[in-house]
Order: sequence, then structure tokens, then C-alpha cells
Amino acid sequence: MAVGTWTTVGIGLDLTGALALASVAVWLLPRRERFGTAGGAMIAALLLTALWNVASAVALASPSSAVFAPSLTESARNLAWLAVIYRLFAGDGRHTSLAPIRPVIVSLAFVEVLHLGADFGFSGLTLDRNVLKIAFEFNVLLRLLVTVGGLVLIHNLYAGAPRGWRQGLRWPAAGLAMLAAFELNLYTIAYITGKWPAELATLRGLAGIALAVCIAIGASRNSADVRIRPSRAVTFQTFSLLVIGAYLVAMVAVAEWLSYAGGDFARLIELAFVVVASAFALVVLPSRRVRGWLKVIVAKHFFQHRYDYREEWLRFTRTIGSDQAAPLGERVVRSVADVFESPAGLLLAPGEQGELTLAARWNWPDIDVPARAIDQASVAGLEASGYIVDLDEVRANAGIAMPEWLLADVCAWALIPLVHYEKLVGMVVLARPQIARRFDWEDLDLLRVIGQQVASYLAENASQLALAESARFEDFHRRIAFVMHDIKNLASQFSLLARNAELHAEKPAFRADMLVTLRNSSDKLNALLARLSRYGSGAGERVETVHARDVLAAVMERFRAHPQVVLAQQADFAVVASRHSLEQVLVHLVQNALDASRPERPVFVSLSEESGNARFEVLDSGTGMSVDFVRNRLFKPFVSTKAGGFGIGAFEARELVRAMRGRLDVESREGLGSRFVVRLPIAAADTAPLPIAKVA
Repeated sequence: MAVGTWTTVGIGLDLTGALALASVAVWLLPRRERFGTAGGAMIAALLLTALWNVASAVALASPSSAVFAPSLTESARNLAWLAVIYRLFAGDGRHTSLAPIRPVIVSLAFVEVLHLGADFGFSGLTLDRNVLKIAFEFNVLLRLLVTVGGLVLIHNLYAGAPRGWRQGLRWPAAGLAMLAAFELNLYTIAYITGKWPAELATLRGLAGIALAVCIAIGASRNSADVRIRPSRAVTFQTFSLLVIGAYLVAMVAVAEWLSYAGGDFARLIELAFVVVASAFALVVLPSRRVRGWLKVIVAKHFFQHRYDYREEWLRFTRTIGSDQAAPLGERVVRSVADVFESPAGLLLAPGEQGELTLAARWNWPDIDVPARAIDQASVAGLEASGYIVDLDEVRANAGIAMPEWLLADVCAWALIPLVHYEKLVGMVVLARPQIARRFDWEDLDLLRVIGQQVASYLAENASQLALAESARFEDFHRRIAFVMHDIKNLASQFSLLARNAELHAEKPAFRADMLVTLRNSSDKLNALLARLSRYGSGAGERVETVHARDVLAAVMERFRAHPQVVLAQQADFAVVASRHSLEQVLVHLVQNALDASRPERPVFVSLSEESGNARFEVLDSGTGMSVDFVRNRLFKPFVSTKAGGFGIGAFEARELVRAMRGRLDVESREGLGSRFVVRLPIAAADTAPLPIAKVA
């Protein structure tokens, strides 16, 4: 920008500032009581500041005609504002309680008068070039003293004011601080460079305009409602820019200092410093840990509350409602993890007997979660209290009971219960963030609100799944009624044919073969009819004492043609079960393991005792299943991954085990394989036959 253009801009800004300041002074005249005893002094200071802006504009337009006027009006302006500051201190009585205030103001006024006298004396003399430089630095140093002292007074004026009085001081203090800050930068650059920064000085009118605006806002009746609230994103970005700017300034300053040293060695050090500093910036500044630290510092020192609740809620709803391709469980974990910048998490949900089991995992594939993640007793305590658990505190306090797998993994950081109508519908486990800290009241309040909302989503999703399953069952029952009718008719026809053959067949050999065939077919069809009828009526076979070893031997005999089925362990005891149902369950599990495994991969079958129960285990190293599939699809009827499959095999197996007073558990990992475990009670010596429990 050319010199003439800078001059034009400076004159325009000075005149605009003078007009704004004079207008505010006239407007403030009937309203001066709003600033108490400082009202009159403030009007005078505004008019003197407007006069200083006019003198500055005249000096820019005609430098030779206005040599001393800008300095004189600036000193008058500074003395007037010192008087205003003193009167503002007197507004709440602090001029009497704070003894150093009067000496400081008197000292600053003396320095201002001293500067005015020195400036007047030097302006009438013809001095040597070196003497003029010393005189310039002396005058600038005096201005710096007054500016720094004024900033200190402004800070103490606002920071030390009582809460009720501080609201009226907010805007006048802000305007004076902006004016003093601009002057501080201007005179600092002048002192360092040894010459007057003319381009920067042309912008002094902006400080006058800002001062006028702040005084006008402070004198208005609704000044308490006028607040500048930058968003956290803007504040963080501004703070980041300040950090980067400070880094660049420091780098340039060190490089300049090294260049002054001269010599080849200094140049080598300068080059090495620039390389190291640049590499440090590229490695450290983009890191998540540094960004997390900056966010904590900004939230702690710039905002009353840690969280921008509007932004947090919008982010939560975006995470829950978007990306429908991801399972709901993963979206739930992510929505809670985003609050703390947590990199991973788990969702635990209630199982069949009230314990918590793994329902979903997000970005945490390496943590080993057992089938029973949290037992029923611990779940009851968390449900009753709704307590958010800081696992670091639990590790420090050995008296609090928590699952060993959680405490053993140092990445596990927090447990957030999801309670819906006083019922626990899930639990979120968060991984440790880059910048870990202890929870405070604000964290707990936000997590309770988000936890309740997430719990409502999970409860609604569970209700929808239950309704959909009920509709599928209704359709299944409607269809199976026709199937049962047809099979029953066919079985009756086979029975009639068998009886007629017994009476009228002429060839004994043919009659015998026909009878065997027909009776076998009839028995199979009647057995099928009985199993199908169980789903509707609840009738079924009786449980009795069965030798587990014999059942396992029959299952191994069925798979004799598959050498990959290996009997790994076998015990000898009796269980309370239905032999036919138990064999059917084990055959189904082994067949599924074969279907999921490559021919060269073994399938291990074992029988052992565990806490008074028989443990039948089928283990494969096949394709495995995801957490979402195991929880939401594996045991759902009419859901099958096999082409043409009916989708009731796993469901029927679990219901048969339940009917025998047992339990079917599954652990699976995608790409690693699956483990199915059937637990049944071991028979006592006097066990009597019992009716089998109703199947779903």
C-alpha cells in the first residue's frame, strides 16, 4: 500500500473515531449517573480523546503544521482517563481500602507530565542525530511506562471489583483495555525498531472507535444482556492459531538472534534449529494428545462450563441417527465415547439370567470379554445406584468388587450404566482417552442425561425386535398348522396301509419288508409331529437320568465319516436330561461347526464336570461370528445364513437345553472360531423322572 493511501486511511479512521467519541460524549451527558461519580470525568475524557484524534488527523494531513499538538492532546487524554479510572475505583470504595492506588495514579500522571515537558523541550532544539535517537527512545519509554501502568490499573479495576459492581465495569474496562493494548504494541514496536511505525500508527483511530462502542454499550440499560459468547470451536481454533503464532515468532526470534552472532558455526546452528523446530511442529502439533490438552486448557480457563451442551447434544443425535449401516450398539458406544474423546468402547447388555454379556464393541478388538462379563450381583448394585464407575478409583480401592478382566486391562477407564425406568438396559465401557482425568459433577450430569437417552433408544429397539419376533412367530404358527394337518393325514394313511398289508399281503417276505418300511416312516412322521406340537402346547418328553458318556458316543458315531471331529475329553457321569433332545442339540452344534470350518480344521468335542454341572463343549476354528450376530441373530428364529435354511436350528437347540433345566452359552470371534457350551445338571442318586419344561 502506498504512503499516500496509508495517510488517507489514517485520516479517515481518526476523523471517524473523533466523531464516534464526541457523539457518545454528547449522548452520555444526560446519562452520566449510570457511571456514578465517574460520569463527568468520562465525558471529559471522551471529548479529549476525540480532540486527540482530530489532532492526529491534522498531523497526518500536514506534518509540518502540527508538531506538538498530537503529543499535547495525547497527554491530556491519558491524564483524563487516569482520572476516570480513579473515579471508577471510588465507585465501590476501593480507593480508600487499596492504599497503593493513589500513589500509582499520581506516579503515572507525573510520568505523563514529564514526557510532555521532555517532548516540548526536545521539539524546540536542533540536536545531533545520535542525541535525537536517544531522545526518541526516552519519550517512547515514558509512553510505555504509562501504558503498562494503565493496563495494570484496568485489570485490577475489573478483577477486584465486587460481583454486583463488576457488571457495570465490564464494557468500559474492555474499551480502555483495547486502547491500551493497541498503544502498548505501537510503542513496543517503536522502541524495538528505533523508528516510528507510521503504517501501524495510521490505525490508531480503530482503537478510538472500539472505545466509543464499548462506552456506549456500557451506558445502555440492557448492557447486562450484551455478551460476546464465542463458540468453543472458534475459541479453540483461535487459541490454536495463537499457539502456532507464538511458536513461529519464537522460531524467527531465535533464528534472528543466531544470525546476529555471525560466522559459519552460527549459520550451521541456525539451520539445525530451523530443521529441528519444523520437525517438532510436524510431529507434535497434529497429535491427538496435544489437541486434547489444548481443549482441556481452553475449557478450564476460558469457559464457566466444560461442555458446550448444544454442540454435545447435536453431535450425540448425529451419531445415533446417522450411519444406519452400523449396528445400533456400536453407535451407542461411539455417542458416549465422543464426549471424552475416548478412542474405543464396549456395550454390555443383560443376558438370559440377568448377567451382563458383550453386545457390541467399537474400535476395541483386542480386549478379551468372557461370556459372563459382569455377574448378576454386581448388575443389581449398579442398577440400584446408577453409579458411574471410575475404574482407576476402583483399582486404587481394593475393597470395591469389579470383574477381574476389567481391572486387568489398563485401557478400561470408565463404566457408564444405561438405566431406563429404573431398569438397567446396558452398560458402556470406555477406553482410556489420550488425556485422562477424574470425573467431576459436570461430567456426571452430562453422562446421566446421555445415558438415559441412550437407554431409551436401546429399550425402544428391544421392543421393536420383540414385536417383529412375535409377528414372525404368529406367521410361523399359522403356517405350521397346515403342515401339521398334512403330516397327520399322511401318518394316518401310512398306518392304515400297514394294517391292511398285515391282513392281505400274500408273500411273507414282501409283507415283512413293507411292514418295516411303513412302520419306520410312520414312527418318524409321528416323532416329527410330536416335536412340532411342542411349540404350541408345551407338552414334550420327560427328563430322566441319562449317561452322558453314552450320548456323546452316539453323537461321535453319527460323525464317524468326518475324521476332523475329535473327541478331546470325556468324563463318566449321569445327567438329568432327555436323551433324544440332548443328542439332537449336540448333533446340531457339531454339524454347524463342520459347516463353518475348512476340511483340514479339526472340531473338538469334550465332556467335563464344572461346578456340579456337566459341560458339553464344541469348539471349532472356523469363520466365527460377530458380536452383533451372536446377540441379535444367532438365536432368532427364521434367521439363517445358509441358503434355503429355515433358521430355527440354533433357536430350537437353546430352547431344548432350557427345557432340560440347562444353559447354552456361545463365545465367538470373527476369523478365529466359535465355542458352544451346554451345561446340564449332574444327576443325583435318587433323581426321579420329571416332565420337561415348556419350550418357548
